Amino acid sequence: MSTIKKIAIFASGEGTNFTALCQDFVQEKIPVQVSLLVCDHQNVNVLQRARQEKVPSIVINFKDYTNKAAAESAIIKKLVAEQIDFILLAGYMRIVGPTLLAKYAGKIINIHPALLPNFPGRHGIEDAYQAGISQTGVTIHWVDEGIDSGKIIAQCEVPIYKTDKLADLERRVHQTEHIFYPSIVKDLLEKGEF
Repeated sequence: MSTIKKIAIFASGEGTNFTALCQDFVQEKIPVQVSLLVCDHQNVNVLQRARQEKVPSIVINFKDYTNKAAAESAIIKKLVAEQIDFILLAGYMRIVGPTLLAKYAGKIINIHPALLPNFPGRHGIEDAYQAGISQTGVTIHWVDEGIDSGKIIAQCEVPIYKTDKLADLERRVHQTEHIFYPSIVKDLLEKGEF
């Protein structure tokens, strides 16, 4: 695990997981360098967070390209230029297409705020809350062509209390994500899976 791996984080919005990953990697002396943020929206908080962490960022507006493959080709060009070893999705609200998957097969993981295969998609926390169950959690999985359908790497349970409002559950899930995601990345590096 001695060689420093260069990673790109993909995010679409607030970016709390982006910050948690960057800071944990430094504090825990994990041999990775967050070399690039890839974002698909202008004027979102994760771009400010990247500036605070001194991580270069690019914004790819998919509407500026003829199709998804063209947009992903532009992303790949930047990833190759930065010599990116692997990709972490952290609140990236787009399905990764075949162009990017082919180039980085087995090198992309995602975090999802539910215990997959339950509650896939963009409303995982809310869907679990509305279902009236007693626990949900966080899943880290390899990315494939589906929606949150890749092979599961690890899961962590999060209780849902009868007194919870949705905001309470969201806060608890996010707190879990911020600890769990960096620890799993470290495990994968130690096992040589990246």
